[in-house]
Amino acid sequence: MSEAYRFGFSEFTTWPWPFARDVERYPKHGATEIEICEFKLAHGDITALEDLGSLKPASVQMGVHSVFVDSMASTPEDPKDRIAAMKDAIAASAPYLPPKTPFVAITGIAPDKNVKRAVDMTVDALREVGDVAAERGMTVAFEPLNPVNVHTDTAVWSLESGLEIVERVAHPNVGICIDTWNVWQSRDLTKLIGECGKRILLVQMSDWKTPRSTADRYSLGSGEIPLADMMREIRRTGYEGPWIVEILSSLHLEGSLWKQNLDDVLEENYRAFTRLWTESAPNAR
Repeated sequence: MSEAYRFGFSEFTTWPWPFARDVERYPKHGATEIEICEFKLAHGDITALEDLGSLKPASVQMGVHSVFVDSMASTPEDPKDRIAAMKDAIAASAPYLPPKTPFVAITGIAPDKNVKRAVDMTVDALREVGDVAAERGMTVAFEPLNPVNVHTDTAVWSLESGLEIVERVAHPNVGICIDTWNVWQSRDLTKLIGECGKRILLVQMSDWKTPRSTADRYSLGSGEIPLADMMREIRRTGYEGPWIVEILSSLHLEGSLWKQNLDDVLEENYRAFTRLWTESAPNAR
């Protein structure tokens, strides 16, 4: 098991900054990796990915990344068009990305609150998108969200439900994204992380306090999530992929991290991650 780590930031963490500033500032705060958010690419210019400096793309958040409508992309409405948009995004970005880069996908809102239909259609969609990812040398990381996002962004919650979907898809290029904020309250979390095993393609990190909105996350080590314990279990699976700080917030919230000095936010999270890395060594307690 490697003692090195791949650390980076999601562009969601610095939502108010433009793409160029993300690329310029992230390395100054310990990052070697960047989670690309397509909405930040000016005029959809994929060629901007040619100029990442010292950063490597860790993962991609597509402009449309859900089978059904979600809070970040209300159009197109037809799932067929949304699946096509995901396929197009993978095909367009793949030439600029390292092999096996994960593209993050979620369910979106269950149509007519029919969770079974949403799950069944998501399984079929992930197989389709997985085929395109395989053709382009990419991967798809399915992300189960937190229950607070039900009816705004997701039809499934908990790591268990996410793993069940990935197992049903049974595609070599489709795995799972573990987001600490989303799944930390899952039952039997330690056991579930072990069962995910080599299917873990991406780890996203932030901390939890009782949220005031569906996007109210906190810096590492400032909330309630037992992050070191989660990281230890993930490391025990042999995971050697990227560890990405992804902090969603809301500018209307008092004390929003997006309103703070974002350089300070990045530095705080880098320092917290390095502490957690030491604490989460598989033999450490």
